[in-house]
Amino acid sequence: MALRAAKELEDGTYVNLGIGIPTLVSDWIEGRDIVLQAEIGMLNTGPLATRENVDQDLINASCQPVTELPGACYFSSVESLAMIRGGYMDVAILGALQVSEKGDLAGWNNPERGFPEHIGNIGGSMDLAVGAKKVIVTMTHVTARGKPKILKECTYPLTARGVVKLVITDLAVIDVTPKGLLLMEIAPGLTAEEVQSLTEPKLMIAPDLKEIEL
Repeated sequence: MALRAAKELEDGTYVNLGIGIPTLVSDWIEGRDIVLQAEIGMLNTGPLATRENVDQDLINASCQPVTELPGACYFSSVESLAMIRGGYMDVAILGALQVSEKGDLAGWNNPERGFPEHIGNIGGSMDLAVGAKKVIVTMTHVTARGKPKILKECTYPLTARGVVKLVITDLAVIDVTPKGLLLMEIAPGLTAEEVQSLTEPKLMIAPDLKEIEL
């Protein structure tokens, strides 16, 4: 999923990677002209650090040790959020618990875990979801119990409404269009019908539907 998401990024763009699968994208853009921003206050983050070059002060959104690229710089959280809220991030790749057919994003609180509604940490995700020019979601297609995570309406607390433009799962790549969800790519060995059976909203099938290319 991270490798497929990396293919969506164009050279010259500024990108923020959210917690989880998205942070793995940093390992698939090496050598390209893409600037990663970490909302903790770092610009031009490099790939994940190996054991030999770990600096515990350099971490990404998942608190994983990362490297720095030439030209990397550091700043306060205030300045970092100003970049995000000011619309300077071209792309935000975020994880999600649920995505609706209208592009609503729920990614910070799972009430089924039994925690009170006020417990949870939305962090900077709502700022990224609204402030970035394009939001891509990477997530598993279904929950651990096999329930669809792509729904007609999100049932978990929302991070933001109508912001998701592209959903990349372990089964498919789905474009969020004004007319609904367009199935663009499917995992090798699957059929569109099988993906539909694990997706609550009705999917439109792209005329050039193809296998996911990595």
